[in-house]
Amino acid sequence: MRATIPLNALRAFESAARHLSFTRAADELCVTQAAISHQVKGLEKRLGVALFRRSNRGLKLTDEGVALAPTLFEAFGAIDRLFEQFEAGGVREVLTVSAVGTFVVGALLERLPAFRSASPLVDLRLLTNNNKVDVVAEGLDYAIRFGDGAWQGCGAELICRAPMSPLCAPNVARQLREPADLLRLPLLRSYRPQDWLAWFKSAGLDAVNLHGPLFDSSLIMVQAAIRGEGVALAPYGLFRRELDAGQLVRPFPIDADVGGYWLTWLKSRPPSVAMQAFRDWLTSVFPDREPGAVQRQMSPVVGQSAAEPSGDCRKPVGVLVLEPDVRSLS
Repeated sequence: MRATIPLNALRAFESAARHLSFTRAADELCVTQAAISHQVKGLEKRLGVALFRRSNRGLKLTDEGVALAPTLFEAFGAIDRLFEQFEAGGVREVLTVSAVGTFVVGALLERLPAFRSASPLVDLRLLTNNNKVDVVAEGLDYAIRFGDGAWQGCGAELICRAPMSPLCAPNVARQLREPADLLRLPLLRSYRPQDWLAWFKSAGLDAVNLHGPLFDSSLIMVQAAIRGEGVALAPYGLFRRELDAGQLVRPFPIDADVGGYWLTWLKSRPPSVAMQAFRDWLTSVFPDREPGAVQRQMSPVVGQSAAEPSGDCRKPVGVLVLEPDVRSLS
């Protein structure tokens, strides 16, 4: 007969695995750190495997811990969401979405009232990331990321293309007559230095030396450009307010199409009603794409090239045509 494993031990491991910290797990579960450690050690003894590697730098999951964690994340997440629905006085479904901050500010926030109106029983929880996100460890339903659609173990659907172009303050733009003039100025760079190289290639310059500060957020990088610190390469369609207000100038009408914004999810996880409602709504407000060319069930090969649909984040806010059956959420 299979030995019974105490629920408290599973809960302690699940919380510690999410936080990669016994201390934070203890705070979440309102117990002591020693209690969490004791429960996890007991679970490891029952299973006959180590679930964590412990070091001075903190906790890391072993292969066995990685195998166990997603099932417990999903199970306890479902339990937590169910009780949250009762506590809220109605049957609501929590939907947790993490998105690149640039996309949130430049395209998503203005559209969210339409989603809340269409799906009043979905409790949307919106987090931001800098494109480095772990869907499993963070317990996410969806992650909106920038790239080519290739993330191992994830399904992906293109939301919109995001062509990039140099952006700078008006006083900096007055120093620019041709693309080669950019090489005399600080080039503000993200964690994707290849994007500048792609833009210069589009401008007819292949051999360039990049110099300038690095940023992990396009929002901060563009703010530095507004302050005259250099020239940023960014998805200019998401900064139309700053361009319209004259805070930013796009000195050259040259684009580099280096990727787009994708809705991604754990391929092994079946979609909930709330997930399907959000996905259908999101694709309905960015409709200018090639039908059937953008949905991907990811192969395990990272770097596989994506389709090249024509969706554009610069499109105006569309009319919501989706009418999800919210009765199925009750």
